[in-house]
Amino acid sequence: MAVKIRLRRMGNRNAAFYRVIVQDARFAPTGRFIETLGWYDPKQEGNNFSLNIDRVNYWLENGAQPSDTAASLIKKAEALPAEKAVSGEVTEEEVPAAAVEADAEEAAVEDKAE
Repeated sequence: MAVKIRLRRMGNRNAAFYRVIVQDARFAPTGRFIETLGWYDPKQEGNNFSLNIDRVNYWLENGAQPSDTAASLIKKAEALPAEKAVSGEVTEEEVPAAAVEADAEEAAVEDKAE
């Protein structure tokens, strides 16, 4: 089985973003996939991608072949310093402030209800 690391297009027209996935090469890019390794948003400013480097290295060691764009993202992720390493986890900077405030308000409402 030939395994590829490639991008899967998501989102609406004119607002596309991509998920970095591991997929059997025989399936279409929009078809069945094995695992999601991260995401890439070309329209976002600054840090516009996130990868789980541990899983990427696992798949590369087991023979997965990255596409050109996926290889470029992997190279950029590995070049980042250790304190800014891309992990695939959502960091505090990636969470919008409005979502944090909404969670705090919901927690306050739940505390009052009890």
